[in-house]
Amino acid sequence: MVNDSSIDRVVGELRRLADDGAVGEKLPSTRTLQQRLGVGPVTVQRALGRLVAEGRLVTRPGAGTFVSARRTVQASDTDWQQVALGPSPVQTSGLDVLFQLMGSPGFQLGAGYLDPGLRADTRLAAAASRAARRPDAWASSPTAGIPELRSWFGRQIGAEPENVLITPGSQGALSATFRAILPAGHPVLFATPTYPGALAVARSAGHIPIPVPGDRDGIRPELLREAFARTSARLLVIQPTYANPDGSVLAAQRRGEVLDICRRAGAFIVEDDFARWLGFAAVTPPPPLWQDDDHGQVITILSLTKVLAPSLRVGAVIARGPVMSRIAAMRIVDDSFVARPVQHTAIELVSGPAWAAQVRAVGGALRERAAALGAALARELPECSFAPPRGGVNLFLRLPRGIDDLAVATSAGRLGVAVAPGRFFTIGEQESGHLRLSYAGIRSEDIPTAVSLLAQAVHAVAERTPGFAN
Repeated sequence: MVNDSSIDRVVGELRRLADDGAVGEKLPSTRTLQQRLGVGPVTVQRALGRLVAEGRLVTRPGAGTFVSARRTVQASDTDWQQVALGPSPVQTSGLDVLFQLMGSPGFQLGAGYLDPGLRADTRLAAAASRAARRPDAWASSPTAGIPELRSWFGRQIGAEPENVLITPGSQGALSATFRAILPAGHPVLFATPTYPGALAVARSAGHIPIPVPGDRDGIRPELLREAFARTSARLLVIQPTYANPDGSVLAAQRRGEVLDICRRAGAFIVEDDFARWLGFAAVTPPPPLWQDDDHGQVITILSLTKVLAPSLRVGAVIARGPVMSRIAAMRIVDDSFVARPVQHTAIELVSGPAWAAQVRAVGGALRERAAALGAALARELPECSFAPPRGGVNLFLRLPRGIDDLAVATSAGRLGVAVAPGRFFTIGEQESGHLRLSYAGIRSEDIPTAVSLLAQAVHAVAERTPGFAN
C-alpha cells in the first residue's frame, strides 16, 4: 500500500526540482527518481501525476517528463466589478473568521470539529470502500435521498421516511429551509447566543435577525412571546440541545410553552439539532422538539458531520406538510441531490457496530475534555464566568466587562491558541464580551497549557484597556 506521507514528501522534492529547472528541461527517469528518493515506482508515478495536474510538469509519451513553461499572471484592473456588483448580498456573519481558525496552528480551542484522534477517519474509510463497490454507487440519487438513509434518520427521532429529506450537511439544510419559508425582508427570531452559520444564511437571504435571549435553561418564553408580538415573525430558529455556543439545553418545563407560543403566532420552528449525538457519556440527550409537535410547526435538522468528520457532508431536514414540499423544491434548485457515494458511505457506517462505538468514544472524550476545560478556566481565569456545558462541544466564556473579545482572540492567536470571538454568535449590543471555546479539537492533556496561554492574552488586553480595574 502506498503511504500518503511518502507521496507528499516526493511531491515536495519533485516540485523543488521543477521550480529550479529550466523550462523544457527533462527530469530524471522514473527508475533514477526511485533510487534517489528511496521509494517505489507507484509513489513516483502518483507524485508526477500531481505535478502534471498542477501544470509544473508535462509528459510526452516515449520521450519523458519535462518542466513546463511558467505561466505569468498579469495584473488586471477589476475595479469595474465593484460598480457592476453593487452592494453584496452575502453576509458571512463571522463564518470566514471561524473557518480560518480551523486551520490555525497551535492549540485549537476555536474550531468545533473533532480532532484527528476522535474523528471516524478509519471507520469512514472502510465504509467508503464498501460504498464505492455497490453496483449503483455512481448512479444518480433520488432527489430526496436514498431510502435507507431517509429511513435511518427518521427512526432517530420517530419520523416516517417520507418526512425526511437528505441534505449536504446542516448548513445547506438551513439555507434551503429559510429561503423556502420566507421571502426577503421578513424578520426571523433567533434564540441567542446562536450559530453564526444560521445568521449568515438569514442575512444573505435578506431576512432580518431578531434576538431572543436565553439562559442556562434555553430561550426565555416571556421574551419570545414579546418578540412575536412586536415583529409578527413567522419563524423561530433554536438549538434546544447542547446549543452552539453555550451548550445550553431547553428545559423540560419550557418546551411546551415555546411550542404553544409559536403555534399561537402561526410560526414555524427550525430545530437545529446538530448536537444530537454529541452528548456526554452516560447522559441521554432530551428528545427533539419534533416529538412534542402535533401541528407540523417543527422542522428538525440533523447532521452527521460533527460526530464523524468535517468532510462527511450529510444531514437531513425532517418536516411535515406543504412546507416539506417547498424545502424539497428549493433543494432541487440548489444542487439537485446529494452524491450517492456519500450517502452510501453514511448508511454503511451508521447501520453497523462502528456507529455505536464512535458515539461512545466521542461522548466519553467530550465529557473528559469539558471537565478539564472547566477546571483550567476556574484556576487560570477566576475573573471570567461560564455555565458548565451539559453536552456538545462548546463553552461560552464571559469576559470581564470592558475587555474586547476580538482583541483577546487576536492576542491569544499570537500566543498559539485559537479561540472564537463571541461577537459572531450574538445579535446587537452586548453588556460583556465573550469567547466561544470548543473542546472538540484539543486533547485533554493540552487543555491546561492552552488555557494558561489564553489567560496571558486576557490579562495583556486588560492591561491595555483604559480604565479597566481587575
